[in-house]
Amino acid sequence: MDSSKLSRRDFMRMSALSMVSAIVAGCCPKPVTPEEKVKEVVVTEIVVEEGEEVEVTRLVEVTSETVQEDIESGKIGEGVSIVFFPGGPPGGPFCTVVYNGALAAASDLGADVDYFFSDWNTEKMVTQFKEAMALNPDGICVMGHPGDDAFETVIDEAVSKGIIVTSQNTTLPRLEARYKGVGFGYVGQELYESGLLLGQEAVRRAGLAAGDRGMVWGLLSQPTRGLRTKGVIDAFEEAGLTVDYLEIDDATNADPAAGTATFTGYVSANPDVKVVCTDHGGLTSTLETYLTAAGVGPDDIYGIGFDLSSAILEAIRGGWTDLVLDQQPYLQGYLPIVQVCLTKKYKFSGLHIDTGSGFAHKDNVEELAPLVEAQIR
Repeated sequence: MDSSKLSRRDFMRMSALSMVSAIVAGCCPKPVTPEEKVKEVVVTEIVVEEGEEVEVTRLVEVTSETVQEDIESGKIGEGVSIVFFPGGPPGGPFCTVVYNGALAAASDLGADVDYFFSDWNTEKMVTQFKEAMALNPDGICVMGHPGDDAFETVIDEAVSKGIIVTSQNTTLPRLEARYKGVGFGYVGQELYESGLLLGQEAVRRAGLAAGDRGMVWGLLSQPTRGLRTKGVIDAFEEAGLTVDYLEIDDATNADPAAGTATFTGYVSANPDVKVVCTDHGGLTSTLETYLTAAGVGPDDIYGIGFDLSSAILEAIRGGWTDLVLDQQPYLQGYLPIVQVCLTKKYKFSGLHIDTGSGFAHKDNVEELAPLVEAQIR
């Protein structure tokens, strides 16, 4: 293959495969002998799906023979069934990048993956987890937004059934600590630290001073997800800013355009606001619409938020969005699939991977633009 003709996507996928192959090769470098082979490596179960009994064949034991086959094929996910939660609505700017990462991992590794979109609704996530568990998959990759308390009972039940559970985007620290040894990992940014870093960088870049007004539009009501919002608020308050907090309601959480009236009403009542933080990738994608509707120009309010998308790329180019923290959601799709496959096949414990905390702004965004447009970054 002519490496000069590889697309960025092909290159990234080949790199990921090389990484996985290297892990596997390091664990089992020697060829197998006939004496090492084990005949029984699968079990057939009868499960009920939609009122009908269905035979399901599942891998229950890894042998040196199957490991060698995985090394040769690169498909360590073959025979592994997974339910994956991309997070928001289908087609949403953030969850699409997560979804693209998961699709690539499923293709690269040969895993069988089903996807449950939840509109960022925490109650729906818990309900869908129960539905996912009923499918009896090998693994479930879940967004952690509902928090440990809401998820504890159903995740305890899933693990008791032998289902590998891991999380992305939002941590479930208590459950991760409990089940790390059986593959419960985390792929995403460190939430509080990411919020704090963004707030501090915004204060520095915008030249904000004590007494200036800032608005944070976030999700404090969500116990773990809200840590990122709290980090931004703490950074602003440490700098002496007057901070106004707005909670993102359910309608705006699912459809950011629904928050336009809320934003324009706030700016109308607080014309002295100097910095606005939208703690949600979808809302940050809509920041130009909000500011335009409020009748302010690109240089009137310093706009900050999270995640990259095509809309945010154009907003940065136009000066509507000034600073974005990129948590690399593609990895939050790709790596949880890798986690489940490695745990199912080779008994790896949970990996905790921080995908933050780089900044995107007008000085560096053009380097990232091709990847943003390809919905990889």
